[in-house]
Amino acid sequence: MTATAPSSPPSLLAAFAHPDDESLVAGGVLAQHAAAGARTAVVTATWAPDSHRVAELSDAVRILGAGPPRMLGYADARIPQSAPGQARFRDAPLDEAVGRLVGHLREIRPDIVVTHDAYGNLTGHPDHVHTHRVTALALQASGLEHLYPETGEPWQPTAPYLATHPHSGVVKLGNLLPRVGKSLLSVPDPRVTATVDVSPWLAQKWAAILAHRSEVGRTRSLPGILSRLAADARHRIISTEYYTRFDIRPTPGGLRELTL
Repeated sequence: MTATAPSSPPSLLAAFAHPDDESLVAGGVLAQHAAAGARTAVVTATWAPDSHRVAELSDAVRILGAGPPRMLGYADARIPQSAPGQARFRDAPLDEAVGRLVGHLREIRPDIVVTHDAYGNLTGHPDHVHTHRVTALALQASGLEHLYPETGEPWQPTAPYLATHPHSGVVKLGNLLPRVGKSLLSVPDPRVTATVDVSPWLAQKWAAILAHRSEVGRTRSLPGILSRLAADARHRIISTEYYTRFDIRPTPGGLRELTL
């Protein structure tokens, strides 16, 4: 995934719902860009900055070379105690959530942004779906000077991507998720516009996943499921990442009259 000339590695921001999504979904691409000397960062929508899962996230993003965690600070839809006293992410005022993410976009000024697809990546978790919606709005708002002016100068990323899974790719997962009662939501293969072999950064990606220790210890979590697999089976699952280009930039050509 590139957005600028090789001499200037494209900066990358990952916007995901929960601590561990960044490592599971985009850990390879984050490590790849950091290794090339690019600026990378991770914004996470849920969990309080002083929670145990953010401590784990801090270890994970350090391994991936993505700097300190950046938190929107909302509560997980299914775990209210994840951010005591804060609204669940999906219940928070939409304008507020979009504005918080716009602030990070304008501060980091990334070339590339990756986030969940419209399905919410495989399982359709409501926080994943809502992160997709908020990020899509923030990507557009970030480039408009009259929206959220208090967050800084406008910035328009050039290459937004949605992390996704093609029908052919979920074959590698077999019945791992359905047997613990989770969905497998995938897209037709032609909708995938970037397939990234992250094998060279697999050790970093797996170490970052393992940094989410509380999730590795759970039976139904993906880190926990992956940790119980043989190494070769796990490698087949996590060594490829899939993305769909999400175009938000206006089409060049100026004003044109449209006849209906």
